[in-house]
Amino acid sequence: MPLLPMCSMKKLCAFILLVLVALPSSFARRSEVDSLFAELDRVLQQGDLYVEQRERKINDYKQSFGIPSLLPAQRYEINRKLYDMYYPFKPDSAIVYARQGIQLAETLGKRSWVTESKLRLASVYTMKSMFIDALELIRSIPVRELNKDLQRQYYSTYIHLLSLYPHQGNAGIENRIRDYRGELVRLLDPESDDYKSYLADRLSADRRYNEALALYFELYRKIEPVTHRQAMMAHSIAQCYRRMGDYEMQKKYFATAAIADACNGIKENAALRALAVVCYETDDIERAYRYIYRSMEDAMFANVNFRMVEISQIFPIIERSYQQKVQGQRNRLRWLTACIGLLLVALVVAMLFVVRQMKKLDKTRRALSEANNQLKSLNESLKRSNEETGRANERIRQFNKELSEANRLKEAYISQFLTICSVYIRKLENYQNTLNKKALENRTAELYKMLKSRDMVEEEMKELNRLFDTIFLDLYPTFIDDFNALMPESERFHSKTSELLSTELRIFALIRLGINDSSQIADFLHYSLATIYNYRTRVRNKALIPAAEFENAIMRIGVIE
Repeated sequence: MPLLPMCSMKKLCAFILLVLVALPSSFARRSEVDSLFAELDRVLQQGDLYVEQRERKINDYKQSFGIPSLLPAQRYEINRKLYDMYYPFKPDSAIVYARQGIQLAETLGKRSWVTESKLRLASVYTMKSMFIDALELIRSIPVRELNKDLQRQYYSTYIHLLSLYPHQGNAGIENRIRDYRGELVRLLDPESDDYKSYLADRLSADRRYNEALALYFELYRKIEPVTHRQAMMAHSIAQCYRRMGDYEMQKKYFATAAIADACNGIKENAALRALAVVCYETDDIERAYRYIYRSMEDAMFANVNFRMVEISQIFPIIERSYQQKVQGQRNRLRWLTACIGLLLVALVVAMLFVVRQMKKLDKTRRALSEANNQLKSLNESLKRSNEETGRANERIRQFNKELSEANRLKEAYISQFLTICSVYIRKLENYQNTLNKKALENRTAELYKMLKSRDMVEEEMKELNRLFDTIFLDLYPTFIDDFNALMPESERFHSKTSELLSTELRIFALIRLGINDSSQIADFLHYSLATIYNYRTRVRNKALIPAAEFENAIMRIGVIE
């Protein structure tokens, strides 16, 4: 197989790289468009709410218009606001307020206001396809006598009228549109937004799309979101992308415009119809049908003839495609239903086969059941034997624990006992030698003093306590913590610097060793019987557990479970 030429390989690599770079951007656009579609669907579903809000504002203006103390100029201003509210909503009502504006301006003798109101009336006549009336009204206005603002409004209204006026093949009207656009450009300030918007439209028409989009987006960023102005600018941007053939960006900005119009309760709109066309062209038939149907409802609500004509041209096409899609879905549903029916038949046959096999297995199961019952009886007997053996093993284990504990204590006690005995024998030998020496040296006074003194007894008692504490804590290292766990926080015992165990702890340490008799404890510690009793009673009464259970809990300290 021959190798590709190097030039072809480079082109192929460049194409693959371009695709890889464009994919993330395409996915991001699609995600953004899906979000806008979801928002648009939500807004359209709440359309009645936005219409109510607009009608509420209109009613507020109407109530203000009825105030007797209003000045004529104020009435004219409210009339203008009512016209602006009705123009994209109910043009028929806008006609009423435009005519009323002319009457108010004539009453005030304001020629500029009269002209302004006539231009408004001509604009709404154009929307209603009342072209003859609009032409007569505009031709009655002396354009050369107007100021620049009114001249701009005049030419803008005239251009809009001639653009919608049926003029296919009429070169005269085309020339007049071109001449009036020239006049309009001459009147506009090159730094104004209106001029930039007009220039962007011309650049887009001349296929200079990047330049047009740069101007559109410069203006778009200045506009307050979710307003009619934003809707108009977003529609212009979408139209530019439509000339470029970029479907995703068309959807984005047509949807943005449709959302802004719907949120403001505007019924005279072009964005939703244009979005329906784009959805149809990208095979999103169901969405296209919903949007074109809603566009027709809005056009009928506003009673805008040319919008209804525009929509009627595309509506049958989208509706036919939608019906074909629905019919296709129905056909698929019928096919699936048939498949499911066949599957059910197969399932019934399979079930009959399974039932037949189950009957064959039933005989075998009954034979096995008898054998299982016998095995179950044997297992029960074996289980009882195992349980009895387990209980016996548990008793042996507990006995071994206790025996191990006893052996450990016994070994520790014997070792410590021998050590203490050895120590005390040496001390007695030393003490005897000292007494003999003093007796031989005839030091009677010192000998008598030593025999009379209790210092040795007290020192030996302290040493005995220290040895006991040390031995006991070696045997039960957690005794203090376990003991304090039975006491409230404020009544817990802590070792002194000179002693490992306090007197109370030492008393209950002896109890833990099995010395429960208070008289034996008193003899061991050299305290009176009453003192030992008081200590035991006071500690039991302060414990967290009942006094009757306290010493049993002491006996469980250090026991291995």
